[in-house]
Amino acid sequence: MKQKKTIVIDEKTPLLLLAGPMFLELLLNTMLNNVDTIMLSHYDEYAVGAVGNANSIIFMMNILFNIIATATSVVVAQYLGARQHDKMNMIYTLAIAVNFMVGLTLSAVFCTANPLIMNFLNVSPEMRPNSMMYIYIVGGSGFVTAVYSVMLQILRCNGYTKVGMWVTFASNIINIIGNYLFLYGPLSPLKMGVAGVAISTVAARLIAVAALLGFFYAMKIGKISLRCLRPFPGKLLGKMVKIGLPTAGENLTYNLYQTTLLSFINTMGNDSVNAKVYCNMLISFAIIFSNACAMSTQIITGHLVGAEKPDLAYKRVFKTLRVSMPITIALATLNAVLCRYSLRLFTDNMNIIALGQMIMIVDIFIEVGRCLNMTFVSSLKAAGAYIFPLVAGILCNWGLGLTTGYAVGVLLGFGVAGIFVGTATDECIRGLIVMYYWYKKKWVGKSVVDGSQGQASNKM
Repeated sequence: MKQKKTIVIDEKTPLLLLAGPMFLELLLNTMLNNVDTIMLSHYDEYAVGAVGNANSIIFMMNILFNIIATATSVVVAQYLGARQHDKMNMIYTLAIAVNFMVGLTLSAVFCTANPLIMNFLNVSPEMRPNSMMYIYIVGGSGFVTAVYSVMLQILRCNGYTKVGMWVTFASNIINIIGNYLFLYGPLSPLKMGVAGVAISTVAARLIAVAALLGFFYAMKIGKISLRCLRPFPGKLLGKMVKIGLPTAGENLTYNLYQTTLLSFINTMGNDSVNAKVYCNMLISFAIIFSNACAMSTQIITGHLVGAEKPDLAYKRVFKTLRVSMPITIALATLNAVLCRYSLRLFTDNMNIIALGQMIMIVDIFIEVGRCLNMTFVSSLKAAGAYIFPLVAGILCNWGLGLTTGYAVGVLLGFGVAGIFVGTATDECIRGLIVMYYWYKKKWVGKSVVDGSQGQASNKM
């Protein structure tokens, strides 16, 4: 198959050329993730907390899928930057095949461990049946998300960031229609509730995967065939796992730490659980812009490192921060000011609204640290320095975030807002640490591309 010429990404690529479509994609994706909660809030309040608990586990599963997906973004960007196009079909096929098998395995494991997960999270009896049902359906189809995450990274690194935006938009529409049919429409007599919402979510993701694969072939970006794996590229797979494991480990330890904090919140009552779920919905909108900028910079950094231009990559990351930080602070502050009104979209419970107001004030400090972390950690990974973010994450998550959250939220009695104080401490301190690591250029010389300035064996 004749391949279409790849879109050129270099130091002259405008940030918003990539970040703009990604911002809209993330916005739509956030809506897709939250629309279940919004529609359920008017159906059954206990179902809201149930899905919130289930999503914390499903998110952990998605992190494990990112072992290969994240490695794909690094390897594809660097090989494209180094103009080694002859290896791309092998990389594409390897990433999709491996992540599909990982998805099948993890789906089976999480469904089998479902009862144990409910016990660990201290999920209340009112929420437990719906939480388990959601995990069985959405978690059981995790292999679909595994393929989706890899395909999205492949298209992004080739410069097709608008595709994810349009596909996510279509997924939103499909998901909303499905939710309506099961909760309020012709299928409502079936009384499937959370199960119906889960089914519509899975259907939307299946259609999204089909659309991404269709675009991949329509634009002749490459081909996916098991023949490309003969002989099997064991060395390349090992290199991708070495990149992906620390990255996934960093995300996994963060999610385990957040899940442990959630277990504390579950002991504070259902109002605290629902306040966290509603606030997380508002917070997810505040981080979209900085996340889009960080993801775009990761792609550009990978291309520049692959092309052996570390000085340009160094400057580009700080330039991104000057754009993303002020906007992130403004969005978080606006969230805190308006939350007393926005929370009323989901509930009339004044206790939940009061708890939410305290959470959103603390979140301003969380977003400052999170912006630093997203910007510098994503760029460190793109440069091949994937061990340090893992070490920093483990030490700060558990050494600062968990201990501070437990001390302030549980021991001192500040409740769910105190738990968020622990997260703010973790994010801010860790953000300063990874920024200093980038500033000292400890990442230079760690490229994964053979023959480039860095060697794959020198990773730290």
